[in-house]
Amino acid sequence: MQLRILPYRFATTALWLLVVCLACLSTGVWAAASNDPLPSWSDGKTKQAIVSFVEKTTREGSPDFVPENQRIATFDNDGTLWAEQPVYFQLIYALDQVKKMAPQHPEWKTEEPFASALKGDMNKLVASGKEGLMKIIGATHANMTADEFSENVSQWLKTARHPKTNRPYNEMVYQPMLELLNYLRANGFKTFIVSGGGTNFLRVFAEQTYGIPPDQVVGSSLKAEYQVRDGKPEIIKLADINLINDKAGKPVGIHQHIGQRPIFAAGNSDGDFQMLEWTTAGEGPRFGLLLHHTDDKREWAYDRKSHVGRLDQGLDQAANRGWLVIDMQEDWDQVFPGTIN
Repeated sequence: MQLRILPYRFATTALWLLVVCLACLSTGVWAAASNDPLPSWSDGKTKQAIVSFVEKTTREGSPDFVPENQRIATFDNDGTLWAEQPVYFQLIYALDQVKKMAPQHPEWKTEEPFASALKGDMNKLVASGKEGLMKIIGATHANMTADEFSENVSQWLKTARHPKTNRPYNEMVYQPMLELLNYLRANGFKTFIVSGGGTNFLRVFAEQTYGIPPDQVVGSSLKAEYQVRDGKPEIIKLADINLINDKAGKPVGIHQHIGQRPIFAAGNSDGDFQMLEWTTAGEGPRFGLLLHHTDDKREWAYDRKSHVGRLDQGLDQAANRGWLVIDMQEDWDQVFPGTIN
């Protein structure tokens, strides 16, 4: 058998191609993979439904094309963009502030709901209802300048750690949702947080964590007033409620802050029901999305009877209303950033 010697130029080219192919295999860099806008999402109907909606609403000439100035997407925060167990993270912040402020308030040792907060009795604290929780929020969020509050939250985020994962709270975010936010923005969508959490609390970290600037955060809020203190103009946070941006309050908050109906809305609980209902009732292409927490190994599994993020009505009505329900266990290959699940 006679070996055939390849021309030098051909052999060099072949060798170069072999090196490139081996490099692609070792790094997993192929065109199809690099073009995947949602790499942490499992391939399937959920991922495809999102991609199909984005493609049809952004492709000029499509019957479902939506002009860029109408591409508004709203996202709940707690349980949708970041975790919400064992309780809402803003409540954990407030309880930490109660403990920090307790030496200046000896009466809190016997006064509810502060006594339960200091003892760590979450069941009794939750049983105090909205009135009790608002006392906690009023005491820890009000009677200070907006800048002082933001600085307090910023310092808390640097030191506080989640009791289960020991991660900073602003790292308890969902990698697939970060990808979805980026994917929407890359296609001309303007993304907003519409949360029951506090507007000023969220604005401290929303831009760095989600790429969502302060003016695109819609949340619950206390009243505020303008004062001049020691010759310096300040915005002072008051203890009275301005807006509870939850349930029926969410469409109102969107109307007042954004001024137009979204075409895409994402949530995870019945607190988001009215936001999805109002969004998908509009004319033209609409998208409603609910995240169902089904993964008790990588995160938590909860829905109908949960003390936070209760998903009952939405779970029953999603199919009839055409809302997509994400099964966290099945639809996400990865949950948190920087982890291999």
